[in-house]
Amino acid sequence: MKRLLLMAVIMVTSLSLYAQETFFPTKVGTVLKYQTTDKKGKITGSFKYTITAVNVNGDDLDITYLVENDGPKDELIYKEEITIHQRDGVISFDMGAFLNKSAFAQNGEIPSEVTITGNSMKVPADPQPGMTLPDANILMTMSMGFANMKMSADVTNRKIEAIEDVTVKGGTFTCYRFTSDVKAVAMGITVNTKSIEWYTKGIGTVKTESYDKNGKLVSAIELIEVSR
Repeated sequence: MKRLLLMAVIMVTSLSLYAQETFFPTKVGTVLKYQTTDKKGKITGSFKYTITAVNVNGDDLDITYLVENDGPKDELIYKEEITIHQRDGVISFDMGAFLNKSAFAQNGEIPSEVTITGNSMKVPADPQPGMTLPDANILMTMSMGFANMKMSADVTNRKIEAIEDVTVKGGTFTCYRFTSDVKAVAMGITVNTKSIEWYTKGIGTVKTESYDKNGKLVSAIELIEVSR
């Protein structure tokens, strides 16, 4: 079950654009590396996001990443491209980050037979403590002969709670603290968690923690390296 559920990793960084900062990176070649750990702090895998294309049209941005997911022994599990958008001061991105796509991977790729429905996760380009954010959801389905394999995630009660300093392997950053409730369903099993995410302008996601209903840490993701 642990391999079927993945904490949200919003891999976004920011540079100044028309005097307005955004969480998106705007430099092709920027690389963000993240490490995932379990409740005991044991390394369970890693993600690398490489900026491959940037399209700027006025204040609108489209940023394309190559996403590479490695297992605990640095073996490639899957890779794919995703695009993040900024429109009218709002960032939106694929909710697939909330599900472990490795469950669908074949030969390191996500097969075309996988269908994805739902809405995009939205984050304000200029966040402020006290804001409440829209809910988001996703359903991924893959036909497997006589049956369909399904995974889903609903993210609700999203809030921006505070601004605080956070230290990870990648450095110390002044961050916005986001919280949300996540309901994930995979193979008929439902898991409810509370997610805490720390974002900083100029980097994006710095750290994510997932807690069970008893307030115990389930898993974590943290930034370990940024190269531009």
